Amino acid sequence: MNQALRTGLIVVAAIVAIGLYASVFVVGQMQQALVLQFGRVRAVLNPTGEEKPGLYFKVPFAETVVTFDKRVLDLDLPVQTILTADRQNLEVDAFARYRILDPLRFYQSVGNIGLANQRLQSFTNSSLRSVLARSTRDAIVKSERGQLMHNIQEDVNRQAKSLGIEIVDLRMTRVDLPAQNSAAVYRRMKTEREREAADIRATGEQAAAGIRARADRDVTVILAEATQKSEQLRGQGDADKNRILAEAFGKDRDFFAFYRSMQAYETGLKGPDTRLVISPNTDFFRYFSDPRGQGAPQPAAGRPGQDPSATTGSTAGAAR
Repeated sequence: MNQALRTGLIVVAAIVAIGLYASVFVVGQMQQALVLQFGRVRAVLNPTGEEKPGLYFKVPFAETVVTFDKRVLDLDLPVQTILTADRQNLEVDAFARYRILDPLRFYQSVGNIGLANQRLQSFTNSSLRSVLARSTRDAIVKSERGQLMHNIQEDVNRQAKSLGIEIVDLRMTRVDLPAQNSAAVYRRMKTEREREAADIRATGEQAAAGIRARADRDVTVILAEATQKSEQLRGQGDADKNRILAEAFGKDRDFFAFYRSMQAYETGLKGPDTRLVISPNTDFFRYFSDPRGQGAPQPAAGRPGQDPSATTGSTAGAAR
């Protein structure tokens, strides 16, 4: 009897323990829960305000608990091609961050995160196409990008409100031209840059030609002025030279005649092979017979009947 009683107590304790375990559940700080009684929502546990995270009870086997995350969730969108208002194809890569505000509506509309992501992706893609199709490429890429993302986020939030979801952030991470368009744009940009470079080179060549022409003209003018000035200086120098020589000749005519004869000798008898075929009786050799140059040179003595000019070579040799 005692053995049967003990067995019964153990069974009862096990049933109580199992029932107690099945009736207790925990809602964490980052969770929100729905208590379902045969599929009908009996309670919504959202640990904010008066509700606190911790231990809760439910009717075992009759009620079930569905939990959802309260934290911000990620939604990565696939790259899609969008046609802008200026007929440009753009590849747009975007992402969204959202959280569940109303777990009851979320459960009733989508039920789980996977289906919610599919619905949000549809909303976001539709809004992206609708908003960006009314904008130009330059506005999307640089000038109005922030405002466009704000408009898209508001539009998606209006649609996601029916799911109990709030979009926290929505961004376009990359906006590029398709590969074939990028190649065409690159070629067009390259052609434009080459044309600009050719225009700049042509302008530079024209400017260089003008500078060279002005430089050549300036060189010609400077050389002409320099030549004119040099001729004037040379003429002035020759005039001063002649004046000085004239003054010197006027002071001592004999010395001047002697000096000029020495210069003539130096110039005329220059070199080892100098030959003068002239008569020795000329005035050119007067300083050979008289140091003062007052007497004409006398003919050299020779054989009877010999021509005085026959001694010219020997006299010239002696002069050399």
